[in-house]
Amino acid sequence: MSGAGASERIYSVRRPLAAFCAGAAVAVLGGLIGLGGAEFRLPLLIAVFELYPQRAVRINLLVSLATLAVSGVARLSLTEAASLTPFTTEITAMLAGGIVAAWIGAGVLARIPKGRIVAIMAVLLVAIAVLLVLETLFAGSTRMALPNDWLLRLPAALGAGLIVGAVSSLLGVAGGELIIPILIFIFGAEIKTAGTASVLISIPIVLAGIARHLLTGHFRSRSMLAHLVLPMSAGSVLGAVVGGYFAAWAPTDGLRIVLAAILALSAVKLMWKKV
Repeated sequence: MSGAGASERIYSVRRPLAAFCAGAAVAVLGGLIGLGGAEFRLPLLIAVFELYPQRAVRINLLVSLATLAVSGVARLSLTEAASLTPFTTEITAMLAGGIVAAWIGAGVLARIPKGRIVAIMAVLLVAIAVLLVLETLFAGSTRMALPNDWLLRLPAALGAGLIVGAVSSLLGVAGGELIIPILIFIFGAEIKTAGTASVLISIPIVLAGIARHLLTGHFRSRSMLAHLVLPMSAGSVLGAVVGGYFAAWAPTDGLRIVLAAILALSAVKLMWKKV
C-alpha cells in the first residue's frame, strides 16, 4: 500500500456529537439566508476536525450532497416546473460548464501544494463574503440582465458554469452562493426560480467532483465516514430544515452582513493557520 493510500484511511479524530452539532449549527445559519452553509463548514473541518485542506474539500463535498438532496426534494415539491422552462438554455449551459470544471478541478486539487491551496481557499471565501454583502446592498435594484438573445446568454451561462464548477472543486461547496446571484442579476430569474435552478445545477456538479475523487482512490476511511461524514451530514440536514423554517422571521439582510464578516474573518484565520 502506498503512503498516500494509507494516509487516506487514517483519521483519529472521533467526535461524532461535535460533528453533528457543527453541521447543524452551520446549516441553521446558512438556511436563514438561503444557503447550504458549506463555505462556513470548510474552515471548521480544517481548524476543529484537523483535516488537511484537500481532504476537507472532499469531505465538504459529501456533506454538501446530503444537504442538497433534501433541499432538492423540498424545492421540487414546492416549485412548478414551468417556471424553469424559460431558463432551460441557461441551466443546461451552466450544468455543462460546471460539470466539466468540477471534474477537472477535482483532479487538479491533489496536485496543489498545501500552502497554496489554503491561500486560494482564503481568497475565495473572502470573495464569497463580498458577494454576500453586494447581494444584500443591491437586493431589489434593477437587474443587469442580459438581453433575451441566446448568442449572448449561452456563452455567458457556460462561462458562469465553469466558474461555479471550479469554485466547487476548490472549496467543496455546492455553489449556490454564486449560482443564485448569477441567475437573478445576469439572467433575470425570480428568486424562487433561481433557488430551484441552483439545486438542479449544483447536484450534478457536486456528484461530478465526488465521482472523480472516488475514481482516484479517496473516501476510503471508514472511521471518517462513520465519525465525521455521517453525523455532520445528519446535523446539516436537520439544521437546513430548521434554518429554512425560521428564515421567514429572520432579519435576512442583517444576517448576511454579519455572516459575511464571520466568513471573511474565518478566511483570514485560515490563511494564517499553519497546516
